[in-house]
Amino acid sequence: MTLTAVLLLGAFHGLNPAMGWLFAVARGLQERSVDRLLQSIPAIAAGHLGSVALVALVVAATGSLATGTVLAVGGGVVLVVFGLWRLLSSRHFRWVGMRLSLWQLAAWSFLMSSAHGAGLMLLPVFTVQHTHGHAVSGGLAVAAYHTLAMFLVAGTIAVIVYKVAGLAVLRRAWFNVDRMWAVALVCAGVLTVLQA
Repeated sequence: MTLTAVLLLGAFHGLNPAMGWLFAVARGLQERSVDRLLQSIPAIAAGHLGSVALVALVVAATGSLATGTVLAVGGGVVLVVFGLWRLLSSRHFRWVGMRLSLWQLAAWSFLMSSAHGAGLMLLPVFTVQHTHGHAVSGGLAVAAYHTLAMFLVAGTIAVIVYKVAGLAVLRRAWFNVDRMWAVALVCAGVLTVLQA
């Protein structure tokens, strides 16, 4: 995977309402404040970054115990299983409602990003970084670029929805990005196993 692919996957995460922009819009509308919305996006990005960086660090730490091929095959299988679980599962995590501090919002984002497999999608990149001897620094750089793209797309969508459309448009034109995300995880897992 190239840097372009990493950025596109970040943009895809930013597009997904489950990754936080919808929560940011809801907080802004609840407080009738675009500032509240804009404060929410960095907290959401921080939680997302933490989730993705954790996967990068796990790959870096386990690299001495396994070869790149074993990591790629194992990671691919994890992607397929997780993607199938997300595809077939109708359950969503529920937490404390819309009144969250920014720290709680970052923790929510970390949990949601982890539950949706945000870092798992980048497993092939982290594995390549490991095999080229850049496991920690390269993996964390990938996580940062990925999160930056997510941050920019999510922030842009949140502001547009808040200013122009409001939540009414989402009631009329909802697309289940969660299912598309699950299919993307399964496809990435299959490709990872086939390339190993």
